[in-house]
Amino acid sequence: MTVEAASFSGGQAPKELVRSIDWRGAFWVASGVPALVLFSIGGIAGMTGKVAFLVWAASMVMGFIQSFTYAEIAGLFPNKSGGASIYGAAAWVRYSKIIAPLSVWCNWLAWTPVLSLGCSIAAAYILNAVGPIPATDSPEVLAWVQAHAASLTADSPRVVEWLAANAGKTSADAISALLALDGVAALTPTIRTWSLFTQSLGPVTFSLNAVFFIGAVLMLVTFAIQHRGILGTASVQKYIGLLVIIPMLIVGVVPILTGQIDWSNYSPLAPLKAAAVAETGPWDINGWTLVLGGMFIAAWSTYAFETAICYTSEFKNPKTDTFKAIFYSGLLCLLLYTLVPFTFQGVLGLDGMLAAPIVDGSGVAAAMAKMVGGTGFLVNIMVMMMILALMLSIMTAMAGSSRTLYQGSVDGWLPRFLDHVNSHGAPTHAMWTDLIFNLGLLAIAAADATSFFFILAVSNCCYIIFNFLNLNSGWLHRIDNGHIERPFRAPTLLLALGVLFSFVNAGLMGAGAKVWNPLALTSAAIAAALIIPVFWFRHYVQDKGQFPQHMLDDLNLTTDSLRARKAGILPYIVLLAGVSVVLVANWFFQLAG
Repeated sequence: MTVEAASFSGGQAPKELVRSIDWRGAFWVASGVPALVLFSIGGIAGMTGKVAFLVWAASMVMGFIQSFTYAEIAGLFPNKSGGASIYGAAAWVRYSKIIAPLSVWCNWLAWTPVLSLGCSIAAAYILNAVGPIPATDSPEVLAWVQAHAASLTADSPRVVEWLAANAGKTSADAISALLALDGVAALTPTIRTWSLFTQSLGPVTFSLNAVFFIGAVLMLVTFAIQHRGILGTASVQKYIGLLVIIPMLIVGVVPILTGQIDWSNYSPLAPLKAAAVAETGPWDINGWTLVLGGMFIAAWSTYAFETAICYTSEFKNPKTDTFKAIFYSGLLCLLLYTLVPFTFQGVLGLDGMLAAPIVDGSGVAAAMAKMVGGTGFLVNIMVMMMILALMLSIMTAMAGSSRTLYQGSVDGWLPRFLDHVNSHGAPTHAMWTDLIFNLGLLAIAAADATSFFFILAVSNCCYIIFNFLNLNSGWLHRIDNGHIERPFRAPTLLLALGVLFSFVNAGLMGAGAKVWNPLALTSAAIAAALIIPVFWFRHYVQDKGQFPQHMLDDLNLTTDSLRARKAGILPYIVLLAGVSVVLVANWFFQLAG
């Protein structure tokens, strides 16, 4: 298949994405993926304890092996953008009109929340810098406690209530603890508690607070950079990427070289007795459920470097650039996702990892800065680097998710208005959709840690659905499209391991989603089902039941040959087996109590 490079004049808007980058450009756009470790390193530590470093390593190895399947199917479609879900959908379209767009839809629902979640964490870091919450042992809090020591007595109702909840403690302990909390509350800057509007909605809360407004500004900055097209985006991210990757390598290496690692922080290798409780427990069903919950949420970060193949139709030479982009992005993630969590645990230990600012993510940047000996000004520099890391991941997400919407529209899965590109070759209608959708999610993510991890869990359920469909699209393409040239052909063993991992991931979703929120799995099913009315509108209202001709041309198919199903009933058996694995894992793995 011959690919011609698109050309356009400066004043004329192109009708399609522009071939302007090589694999290095995609590598730099995808260089924001390692920063996703900042999203959940605290949450996973709080869920799995001393097993956390192994959770990250195992998940990353699985993601790297799976990427070989993605690299093969991406090579089949040098004219398509939007990533692995688009290439996988092309395999499923023969067998179900709704399963194919489900892959695209779930991939977008998995990737797009990176914008809101990343902006909420970056905003929290900024707030910590400009209006820090004082520690209970800080001089100002101790002075406040001394000045208000007479405000509580042993017979105060609050003291009695505290003693009832803390058996074995004395009245003096209660008064000291409560006064410290009161001091922190009194000295906390108003901006940290201010909210224009806050409301509970089902399992989450949404809030228009300071985090929301700072995050919205960061999101608009990202949009402005993306508006310049993929070449401009890659140029910006190259320099930000260097400013981010180098500090993360420093965080991963320096504690080892300086002897800060406490090897007792890795043993005994046992799960927690309960989430966020600094006590190890047995390898029983409860322990395995917590660990599988950690594996489940880690996949959202460690598998994400597959975004490097979102830009196939923007590569100057897709035959060689596609594999190089995902392979070298994978190597970078393999290094950072194993090294950073390892040193993080080795320095902080179990008690440090379970501290509230670590679990909710707001204190991760400061903790990493202190790991490399940073104090004062150096801590601020490291925190700024971590904010840049988050901005990099946000730009990576907008670039990838907007192109998924764009190509889904071009191929007939999603509404037509999403296929618009501007004079720079940027899919601006898809980007505006991303932006508006994520402003809503940002209001939820900014409310509290429970709401944040609810979004993350639902998003990852959608990601696992996409992952299952795409890993199985590898062998489907081998059966139905074996005649199409493959610039890269994955070793059959790795393709088979990808299929095996698709079922492992389904089990992780069934067992682990409820660990983060009891309604996560159900909510994800509802979110995924929203593709039905969306696709129905596009396919049956806008396109009158016909797919765009170019979509068939990309597959070397006609409408008649599309009906040929060489795999027979096997794809349907695989789908049924996948659903069964989810349901059985959800039934078997339970938390104690």
